[in-house]
Amino acid sequence: MNDQTPHPLSPQDCLVALMIAMSASDQSMRTSELVKIQSAVGHLPVFADFDEDRLKPLAQIVFDLFAEEDGLDALFGLIRDNLPERLFETAYALACDVAAADGHLYETELRLLEEIRYELDIDRLHAAAIERGARARHLSA
Repeated sequence: MNDQTPHPLSPQDCLVALMIAMSASDQSMRTSELVKIQSAVGHLPVFADFDEDRLKPLAQIVFDLFAEEDGLDALFGLIRDNLPERLFETAYALACDVAAADGHLYETELRLLEEIRYELDIDRLHAAAIERGARARHLSA
């Protein structure tokens, strides 16, 4: 892992890393997805004490992990080790919002959402409600 992380990831770091992973999952980080991440970090209560200077180092951690063969498994290990279970559905909701931000869900994004549901043990009914909310928030007229 990247030696620039001087301490374990905070819960907010985990949420940001998962959003970055979602954006990067299709090999292209779209502007709408980056705006969604910045908006979440800037406005949601869970990020009230988050240092936005952590965005770039967290992005680098995700990119470094994605360059490794088992990088996604390592990312999920970090998230499970550092994200309280009470924020698992929040993590999934944020990932759904990033995936929906550009108005199109790509196959790689759908696969990553499926993996997140599995890794964080998100109840299928709860996941469906979260997904529907994301879809509703990101419809265009």
